[in-house]
Amino acid sequence: MIPKTLGVHNGSFHADEVTAAALLLVHGLIDRDKIVRSRDFKVLASCEYVCDVGGVYDPAIKRFDHHQAEYKGPLSSAGMVLLYLCNEGIIDQHLYDIYNRTLILGVDAHDNGVAKLELGTTSFSQVISNFLPIDYNAPDAEMDGAFFVALDFVAGHLNRLWNRSLYTMECQSLVRKAMQETSYALIFNASIPWIDNFFDLGGDLHPAQFVIMPSGNHWKLRGIPPSIHEKMKVRKPLPENWSGLLADDLKKVSGIPGAVFCHKGRFISIWETKEDALKALHIALKKEP
Repeated sequence: MIPKTLGVHNGSFHADEVTAAALLLVHGLIDRDKIVRSRDFKVLASCEYVCDVGGVYDPAIKRFDHHQAEYKGPLSSAGMVLLYLCNEGIIDQHLYDIYNRTLILGVDAHDNGVAKLELGTTSFSQVISNFLPIDYNAPDAEMDGAFFVALDFVAGHLNRLWNRSLYTMECQSLVRKAMQETSYALIFNASIPWIDNFFDLGGDLHPAQFVIMPSGNHWKLRGIPPSIHEKMKVRKPLPENWSGLLADDLKKVSGIPGAVFCHKGRFISIWETKEDALKALHIALKKEP
C-alpha cells in the first residue's frame, strides 16, 4: 500500500468523489499526484484511501464506497470521508458542522437521488457536473484532466470555507461582548461576521432586534433574523415609510441628515455615520412596522 494515495473510479465523475478527494487533499492526507482513477481492484488495493468505488465502506481500512447493496445509510463518499475526518480528530466538530451544513449534506442528497432541485437554481453538484467534457465519448486523458480541474475548484472552495470559519471564530469574543453590553441591538465598531456567532452563542434567546456596524465608508442598520434558519427574515422590520427610499427622500421622512438608503424589504438601511445609524435605531425601535 502506497502512503498518501487515493483511488477513485475512472470515467465520468460526480461531486461526491471529487469532494471526498478534495477533503482528503485539503487536510493533508493524500497527495494530488498520487490520485489514481481506476476500477481495477489490484490498482485500488495499493491505495491508502479508496472513495466511491470498490464496494466497501470501512473507515478502519480507509474505504469509502456507498454503492453496495448492504449500505443503507444516507451518506455518499463525501459524507463518509467528512465523518471519518471528524471521528479521527483531523477536524473538530465545529468545522465538521460548517462543511456539512454548507456543502456536504447537499452533495450526499444529490448523489443519492433525494435532493429537491428548484428550477433556476444550480446546486453545487450540478456545478461540478459542468466540469465534465461536453463530448460523452471524450478520451480518458481528457476526462482525467477535467477531474483534476474540478478537484482544484472544490479544494479551493473548501479552503475558503475553512479559513472563513477560522476568522469567524476569532470574532466570536466581539459578538459575545456586544450581546452582553446591550439587549436591544448589537453594536460593532468594525465589520465582522456576526450571524453564525450570534446564534452559536444563544442568539435564539437574545432579545436584540438590530445590528449596527460599518459598511464601507458608511454604517448599516440591519434587522436580526429570528433564527439561523431564517436569514432572509427579520425580528422587526424597519419603518414602513422608509421602504425603498434613497438619500433626500429618506432624509426627509426619517429626519436624519445622514440618510443614504433603505431597502424596500425593510431589513437593512445605510447611513453616513454611526451617530446617524444610532438615531435610525432609536426610531426603528419605537415605531411599529
